[in-house]
Amino acid sequence: MSRGRSDGSLKKRVVASLCVVAIFLGFLYVYKGSIFGSQNSGSSALEYGSKSLKKLGASYLGADDDSDGKQDESSSSVVKQVDVEDDTVPKIYPVCDDRHSELIPCLDRHLIYQMRLKLDLSLMEHYERHCPPAERRFNCLIPPPPGYKIPIKWPKSRDEVWKANIPHTHLANEKSDQNWMVVKGEKIVFPGGGTHFHHGADKYIAGIANMLNFSDNNLNNEGNLRTVLDVGCGVASFGAYLLSSDIIAMSLAPNDVHQNQIQFALERGIPAYLGVLGTKRLPYPSRSFELAHCSRCRIDWIQRDGILLLELDRLLRPGGYFAYSSPEAYAQDEEDRRIWKEMSALVGRMCWRIAAKRDQTVIWQKPLTNDCYMEREPGTRPPLCQSDDDPDAVWGVNMETCITPYSDHDHRAKGSELAPWPARLTSPPPRLADLGYSNEMFEKDTELWQRRVENYWNLLGPKVSSNTVRNVMDMKANMGSFAAALRSKDVWVMNVVPRDGLNTLKIVYDRGLIGSTHDWCEAYSTYPRTYDLLHAWTVFSDLEKKDCSPEDLLIEMDRMLRPSGFVIFRDKQNVIDLVKKYLAALHWEAVATADSTSDSSDQDGNEVVLIIHKKLWLTTESFRETE
Repeated sequence: MSRGRSDGSLKKRVVASLCVVAIFLGFLYVYKGSIFGSQNSGSSALEYGSKSLKKLGASYLGADDDSDGKQDESSSSVVKQVDVEDDTVPKIYPVCDDRHSELIPCLDRHLIYQMRLKLDLSLMEHYERHCPPAERRFNCLIPPPPGYKIPIKWPKSRDEVWKANIPHTHLANEKSDQNWMVVKGEKIVFPGGGTHFHHGADKYIAGIANMLNFSDNNLNNEGNLRTVLDVGCGVASFGAYLLSSDIIAMSLAPNDVHQNQIQFALERGIPAYLGVLGTKRLPYPSRSFELAHCSRCRIDWIQRDGILLLELDRLLRPGGYFAYSSPEAYAQDEEDRRIWKEMSALVGRMCWRIAAKRDQTVIWQKPLTNDCYMEREPGTRPPLCQSDDDPDAVWGVNMETCITPYSDHDHRAKGSELAPWPARLTSPPPRLADLGYSNEMFEKDTELWQRRVENYWNLLGPKVSSNTVRNVMDMKANMGSFAAALRSKDVWVMNVVPRDGLNTLKIVYDRGLIGSTHDWCEAYSTYPRTYDLLHAWTVFSDLEKKDCSPEDLLIEMDRMLRPSGFVIFRDKQNVIDLVKKYLAALHWEAVATADSTSDSSDQDGNEVVLIIHKKLWLTTESFRETE
């Protein structure tokens, strides 16, 4: 009996041991797979699932607040879903750790520390772009912050945003005496103040126009002043209040101690870009802006033989202005007077003249021709740039301590020869000739994209209303005709021109639009969740020619896209098929598809249109915050 019990007990122990070993090996296999499958995903990741991920009921774009969130059957019925059988396509992406909810991969200070990059802090190199190598890229989806809400719609968003979406209130405390922003309950309110315009940007802007003797104190100068660069823009209230005057500003600031200022600007629906005047040229072509502005931007303009002022000079159009509001312009202490004296001497040698000076502000004007440069004494510094220097080459190009002279054509023209706004949007600009483009090509391109955009909106149908979309990015803008076709919509467009194609960005600016140069093998310089609509015309076809991952670009597009935002893909059929395979993993849904014959663009008959909608999802922790 006892031996029988002993045998049975032994068998049970053996079976139990085998079970434990099997469970352990199974766990090890799953653990190993999860580690190597998401080694680029950060230290912690939440997988999608009913317990870790919840989708809010109503769609934001094209749905009422009390919508039950049901999918629009009329739009979804025209889309053919693709069965994913390809093992190389992920069924699902992990969610990045919550601490990465504001990740900007190429402006990540943690990456700089981890990689021990040797950067010169005095030259602001730590605020310039430093992208992660392939093995350090995040292969996960960026989660919204706890309590995230669909952004307030424009134009109301100019004056208020949800605090939960950008849970950073330190600027409200730090700048409380300057009316930058005020916390009011669940919202952050923007009274329109700034460091040098406590009583409102609108009055400050009218004051600048008055200094320049522009009619009706309107800074747009009857349509002749359209594009502005606001350096060290804060939360972009200056740019926000320019919009009502038909002026568009590129609001520029680094991801510095005033963290999230550009994020606030974009959340408000104001054009903005993360960048810094450091060692590299800004990603804009020469002669792009009629006005540059600095209000207490805390930039040392006289450093390194005035290299930063010379970068502004490169960007200003003939006869362009630099409005500078800073203590050096009016203070009488010894240090401020020294800076003012050196700065005045420098801009004098650059042939700038004082157009106006009043109280806190001085406005300099750039010359219209090369005459002044030619009349300078030999050896005057800064020198003129060499004839082989391309002032429009900007991607990764170092700034130069030299003055960019005008071409013979511009010198004779004594100006940019641009039509006033809004006529300049559809008027062929003189710089078309630089690219070998004719006026007829420009006009046909404008007409073609007008038809295409009309077709896009027809396909979107009930998904969009008049205030559904505000922040738009055209990922391959060419001459900016996509953006021009949106003129009647209350939107602004970031026109991106890929670095390795024709440098058409100067045509974009000459049309009174804005944009930047970029390489889509890298992450863009913006915060997560900043664009309502992305337009990708043959971007992925172009990527096939490079050693870049389309999967990485899809994840980057998801990072930039707001929850409930849209992407319009226009590309070859094989690209569209590839994108469809990733929809489930990205939590995107297809809402419409069409071939190019639907918009009469038969010159590109092999192109297919796919429109997707990004679903709104939250992690469990974030979802609890909304309850």
